[in-house]
Amino acid sequence: MSCICRTGFGKIVSDLIQRCLDAGLSMTTARRAILRALENSEDHPDALMLHDRAKEFDPTIAQATVYRTMRLLEQEGLVEKHDFGNGRARYEEAEKEQHDHLINLSTGEIIEFHDTNLEALKIEIAKRLGFDLKDHRLELYGVPRE
Repeated sequence: MSCICRTGFGKIVSDLIQRCLDAGLSMTTARRAILRALENSEDHPDALMLHDRAKEFDPTIAQATVYRTMRLLEQEGLVEKHDFGNGRARYEEAEKEQHDHLINLSTGEIIEFHDTNLEALKIEIAKRLGFDLKDHRLELYGVPRE
């Protein structure tokens, strides 16, 4: 069975706020703006997209602040960074259920999908080669059929 879904950052905001507070970090206006931009994201935004979106909540936010914050979120294990071939890092919430990505080369849209048959095949291939599968990434690139 397959499902197609779009990403969302739902609970990440409260998680990061708590982790930052636990680590003794202050929750600045800029950090809160970035978290709100993440929370409202329905896609896999890059740092430039996040900067533009965060400006809605804090017009003075600097691009460098976005990069630093995303690096922090990645280090804290709250987001995963992906490079889908265009040289710009894209972000999504970490610790989601296993899924793969299909990248539309015409539009750049990133579609998340899960296929139980494909998951079983990955595990079988690893076993056949003498491995226990611990993690993987699968990215498919294509254009819509006409």
